[in-house]
Amino acid sequence: MKSELELRGVQQRFHARGVADGYVTAVDDVSFSLLASPPQIVSLVGQSGSGKSTIARNVLGLQKPTAGSVLYGGKDIFKLSRAEYDAYRRDVQPVFQDPYAIFNPFYRVDRALWKAVKKFKLADTRAAGLELIEESLQAVRLEPENVLGRYPHQLSGGQRQRIMLARVHMLRPSFIIADEPVSMLDAQVRKHFLDILLDFQREHGMTTLFITHDLSTVYYLGGEVMVITKGQIVERGSVATVMHEPSHPYTKLLLDSIPQPDPDQRWTSRIQVDELDHLDDNTPADTTQPEAPII
Repeated sequence: MKSELELRGVQQRFHARGVADGYVTAVDDVSFSLLASPPQIVSLVGQSGSGKSTIARNVLGLQKPTAGSVLYGGKDIFKLSRAEYDAYRRDVQPVFQDPYAIFNPFYRVDRALWKAVKKFKLADTRAAGLELIEESLQAVRLEPENVLGRYPHQLSGGQRQRIMLARVHMLRPSFIIADEPVSMLDAQVRKHFLDILLDFQREHGMTTLFITHDLSTVYYLGGEVMVITKGQIVERGSVATVMHEPSHPYTKLLLDSIPQPDPDQRWTSRIQVDELDHLDDNTPADTTQPEAPII
């Protein structure tokens, strides 16, 4: 039976000067679950500072929550044995926002793929490992001869990001935690990236938690969506329902802030900055990404 990834009453507080009790709350009593079977795409959407990336750090085990639990197969991930945690690291794979920061600029990009082969014993021989790497690169629409042997600065952002998707393809995890993975990509490459995530769901049974502020990518991916503000999930449901029949004022405000593609249909009223900012007065800016290990 495949596993379940669950957040149960997760709260994350940080020390801060200049506030009444000396703390700010970035994540406030968040609970949700992700199922490995059937595979899902679940989007977590909200403005900067809403707590999205903090949740990603909690799920990936990079930051222990102040309260609540992150459960994998019913076990608290911060209480797993070494062997259990190694299995968790393989089964829950991250894709980060910055496709350059995760690579060590002194090493060729091949190293990120070979480290996965060796760490998780994916192949018995070097020839078998190379075959696996080439197969995974082709699965994410990269020609091996165009990327292998190159340094990170010699590749585009889209190529670097898809190399990390190739690493995911090699490991075949149950869960992908994708934190703003397309925000630094242009529109065409962004579509390719999203299509690959959909392929991973349909063909390889991977569930993705897609964290973003961009409602257009959420709509393209479909599936389920959770709307977060002030560290709290205020609305959840199918993408079609939430997009077309939003029930929470914050969701309606997010939808109203999307510019119309028709230049003749202009905004008739101005959305004041404080309409969004006042929703997160007590939440620290959530612009930092989960700490990405340089590989």
